[in-house]
Amino acid sequence: MPKSPAWTLKEGKNPRGGLNAKGRASYKGGTLKAPVKSGDNPRRASFLARMGNMPGPERKPNGEPTRLLLSLQAWGASSKSDAKAKAAAISKRNKGKK
Repeated sequence: MPKSPAWTLKEGKNPRGGLNAKGRASYKGGTLKAPVKSGDNPRRASFLARMGNMPGPERKPNGEPTRLLLSLQAWGASSKSDAKAKAAAISKRNKGKK
């Protein structure tokens, strides 16, 4: 049986959210780049808008953050609502630059 790619296993996941370098390298659907933690990068705005609208809780029943919240934090947002607000602000600033 072939081994599963690292991005689907714990070894490819960053404990602070998202994928680590090994996980990104094992993904065969394209080239995944590292998170953009700050600034007005359009990739960051797109990610925050998309993940801010994801269904599901931000915290597990025991109070620990879910992978969703950890990923948002890795991209510089503290919650889903914060992600939506930051995405809108980044997009607005980027439109003003054109």
